[in-house]
Amino acid sequence: MTSNGSRHSMSNDQPMRHRSPSQLIRLAFITGCVLVSCPATAMAALSVASPFTDNAVLQQKTKVPVWGSADPGTAITVEFAGQTKETIANADGKWTVELTPMSASADPKTLQVSSPDSTVSFANVVVGEVWICSGQSNMQFSTAAVPEIQSLTATSENIRCFEVKRTVAMTQQDRLEGKWTEQPPNSAVAFSFAHFLEQAGDVPVGIILTCWGSSSIEAWMPREMTETVPHFQTMMEEFDADTATQDRIASILNGKKPWSRTDDIFLRRQSNILYNAMIHPLVPYACRGLVWYQGERNTQSMFGMLKDPWFSRNSGMLKYGDTLVEWIKRYRKEWGNEDMHFLIVMLPGYFKPLPTGPQKGAEHPSTHSWAWMRESQLQSLDLPHTSVVNTIDLGDIKNIHPKDKLPIGQRLAWLASRETLGHAIEAEGPKMKRVDVLDDRLVVHFEHAEGLQTLDGKAPLGFWLADASQKWVPADAELRGQTVILSSSELLHPLYVRYAFAGKPKVNLVNAAKLPAYPFRTDTFQP
Repeated sequence: MTSNGSRHSMSNDQPMRHRSPSQLIRLAFITGCVLVSCPATAMAALSVASPFTDNAVLQQKTKVPVWGSADPGTAITVEFAGQTKETIANADGKWTVELTPMSASADPKTLQVSSPDSTVSFANVVVGEVWICSGQSNMQFSTAAVPEIQSLTATSENIRCFEVKRTVAMTQQDRLEGKWTEQPPNSAVAFSFAHFLEQAGDVPVGIILTCWGSSSIEAWMPREMTETVPHFQTMMEEFDADTATQDRIASILNGKKPWSRTDDIFLRRQSNILYNAMIHPLVPYACRGLVWYQGERNTQSMFGMLKDPWFSRNSGMLKYGDTLVEWIKRYRKEWGNEDMHFLIVMLPGYFKPLPTGPQKGAEHPSTHSWAWMRESQLQSLDLPHTSVVNTIDLGDIKNIHPKDKLPIGQRLAWLASRETLGHAIEAEGPKMKRVDVLDDRLVVHFEHAEGLQTLDGKAPLGFWLADASQKWVPADAELRGQTVILSSSELLHPLYVRYAFAGKPKVNLVNAAKLPAYPFRTDTFQP
């Protein structure tokens, strides 16, 4: 049994070659990177990529790449579910085949990869829906911390998980540590998402969990994104010039385990190195898409690029939207899949205002709050096959790690069911369609607004109005069909509206599915 759970055998018609590990693999940490090399005279053992282990879930209804390494020129045969695919390892010893699209099946089968003198087998492999779940601490948040989620784990029979070991690398790695298990993910959001998706699709669900608390989006960005994200280019240039930081990373990686909390935090806050170690080895494992619950680390400033320490720099809230869009585009390019779905978790209600703006409270739209991050997250909707789950009615005003994760997972599953399984369900709350300016009032028209109502039967909350003076005042709001009529005795001619545009706004506007209306603003005022 190999370390990733595969079964590896040598054929009887070839002599067994006995080598010490030092003859095959030389490990050297150079600026914190693991380099693997083999003597030119040694045969490279047949190896299959890390995401393939016993208990794996393969993505249904799409081509499934299977890849690995072997001696250059080695003939490789891959067999699964009646399919046989053949290829030859290239001059670099790399090989890839593609299984043709398959229907979902919970019937376990064996995935077998063989060369003339070696065979690697993976047992109990099924076909279903595969999703990568990534981000920072709220994606990492344990199921044990949410009793109503923990009680559901025993009822989930068709959910499997591959949890990626948390580590870093200075360069893009080909392998990572982890294995598929028949246990559900120990992530409240990832599990609840998988639970409701499995119920909706009645297919096996595989979750690849790769997340690390307190990490910025920049930590998960490949170096190639320096070409499209200017502030990331600056960060990487400074990183390359900072030999002290590189030496410290190498020292931590070579030192004793477990890491100290100080070293742990130091590693996860660096740019690029989480992508290298925890994402790149997964590419191009076939999946339906990626669930992204991240952003808190990037809310520490409006404009980003804090001066000290340089490695804590990031986009800030205003640049996050452009960065997120480029990040999604890059991941799709890495996977070679323009249809790869992205489900973005909007940051829920929380209030810790930045000192750079007016200090007017958790519900005021002028405060430099997470409202600006949510607007940036919604910018991802400019791309196809992208959805944002609305959490504006959730969260905790004082706790950055709220426990109401179950509705987040459920809403994610509804979006995935509609977008990827073709289910005709309402998966989004009301969205602003247009705003008519009518002298002394504004009329907000909504889509996804069938059964537009308030949860408490009272007037809609969370609306603010302004005129050219940029002074914001609370609006009087009235429901009328699929519109909301806004006015204020304090403004003769209101021009602009902000809805739920605050750190922790009070909201009650929903549609018939009881899904909350999305935050929005119609002004272009600078913060």
